[in-house]
Amino acid sequence: MVALQMGFLEQMKLPFRTGEFDGHLLTVIAKRSPSRPCIISYRLIQFSLGIQRTANVVMADSQSSFRPALLVVDMQEDFCPPSGSLAVPLGRTITPLINTLLTVPPRTLPLKIATQDWHPPNHISFAPNHPSNPPPFVTSHTITNPLNPSQSYTTLLWPPHCIQSTPGASLIPELSSQNFTHIIKKGLDPRVEMYSAFFDPFPPTPTGERVCDSGLAKLLHDEKVTHVYVVGLAGDYCVKHTAYDAAKEGFQTVIIEEGTKTVNPGGWEECKKEMESIGGVRVVSVESEEVQRLFKKD
Repeated sequence: MVALQMGFLEQMKLPFRTGEFDGHLLTVIAKRSPSRPCIISYRLIQFSLGIQRTANVVMADSQSSFRPALLVVDMQEDFCPPSGSLAVPLGRTITPLINTLLTVPPRTLPLKIATQDWHPPNHISFAPNHPSNPPPFVTSHTITNPLNPSQSYTTLLWPPHCIQSTPGASLIPELSSQNFTHIIKKGLDPRVEMYSAFFDPFPPTPTGERVCDSGLAKLLHDEKVTHVYVVGLAGDYCVKHTAYDAAKEGFQTVIIEEGTKTVNPGGWEECKKEMESIGGVRVVSVESEEVQRLFKKD
C-alpha cells in the first residue's frame, strides 16, 4: 500500500495524470470499480533509480464518492408534544436543526426524504386491537411472519398512533416540508410492526420477497447515494432501525445526535454503543466533520 498526500490527489484529473510525489515521477491510472462506484482504484507506477515499481491503491475520490441523502424519520403530530398519542419527550425541539439541514442546496444534498408511520386502524401494534385491551408501553406481543410461520419476534404494544389520513399522522406544520424530495410511508401492513423505513423486521424469503418493502432501498440505490444522514423520532426505535437497514444496504450511515430524541432517554448511551458495535451506525454531533461537510461551499 502506498500512502498518498491528499493535496496531490485532489489536483489530479481522471483518468490519467503524471506528477511528482515525494520527489519521484508517478503515473496514476484511475479505474472506477463497477461494483462500488464511489471507490477509485489508483495504480501507481513509480520510476526511481531506473527501476519500475507498481502498487495498487484504493482510495475514495473526495468528489465522486459523496452523494448524500437526508432521512427525516416520522416527524409527525402523534410523536410530538403536546398532544401526540405517542409523544416523544422534547420531540418538537429538534425541528430547527432539521429545517437547517433541509436548506442545504440540492447540489450538495440532492435527496431529502421524509418518512411517515401510516398505520391502518387494525394495526397489530395497537394495544386496543388485542383481547382485554392490555396496557400499552408495558405489554409485549409476539408477531409471526406471514410468509414463514416458523419465524417470529416480540414487540411492545402501543397506543393507536399515526392512523392513515388522520391529523396525528400528518407531518408537523413547523417542519419545512416543501423542501422534501420524497415522502416514504411505512407500517401499512396491519400484520407486522415496521420501525425501519426500509423493511419489516423479517428476513427476505429465498426468492427475495418481503412482507413490507417501502421502496426506500431501491430509491437510494437508483440515485447512487453513498452516505445517509438520519434524524427524527424516535432515536431508540424508528431512527435506530432505519439507520441499521441503511447500513445493511451498504450506505455510510450516521445519526445526527442533536437531530433526534428518544422514548427512553436513560437508555440512549447504551443504545448508541449497541448501534456502533452491532449495526455499524455511528451517532455524531452536528459539529462533526461528517455533518459540517454538508455546509461547505464549493
